[in-house]
Amino acid sequence: MNDQSEGKLRSDIVRFARSMFERGLTPGSSGNISVRLANGYLATPTNACLGFLDPTRLAQLDGHGAHVGGDAPTKEMPLHLVFYEGRPSAQAVVHLHSTYATLLSCLADVDSGDAIPPITPYIVMRVGRVPVLHPYRRPGSADIGALIRPAACAHAAVLLANHGPVVSGTSLEGAVFAAEEVEETAKLVFLARGREVRLLNKDNVAELNAAFNLR
Repeated sequence: MNDQSEGKLRSDIVRFARSMFERGLTPGSSGNISVRLANGYLATPTNACLGFLDPTRLAQLDGHGAHVGGDAPTKEMPLHLVFYEGRPSAQAVVHLHSTYATLLSCLADVDSGDAIPPITPYIVMRVGRVPVLHPYRRPGSADIGALIRPAACAHAAVLLANHGPVVSGTSLEGAVFAAEEVEETAKLVFLARGREVRLLNKDNVAELNAAFNLR
């Protein structure tokens, strides 16, 4: 990856981060973003507000995840690295504390194997099944990798119990859009609780998988 393309990625991280912050998807200093480079990773700094990032101060890590430049990376970097390890196609990872997806991760009666059912085609097309990963682990926990690793191979997104969504994508834009889809669909799911909901059936999901060459 040349300097120009890395520079664009830095600008894009700042641009997308600010957009999510301004729309209330990542309050305060919560949330973090990373992208894969040819020889490592870029990541948002620890305790940084996503609405006020400086592209020159983004953390840079080598291919092993060691910090080699910029500010210190988010303490959640281990969960990002496990997603890259489990999903070779992943080029970006977005972790938010967005309201409705985080709320779903806290509810005791949510289906842990599929917390966001196929209420619309877009969650199927952009994300797929979203499990809740138990047990709860504190932010930055050293053993978060063991919790995420089995799920990352099979799922583009997960909900960390009592914590929030982690979403990967084949591009930064794709990861951001998928994270937004997780939040919006989680909102629909929560608002529909207690009502009779018509979900997409297996044939509907199979048709989407075939039409859009989904995993």
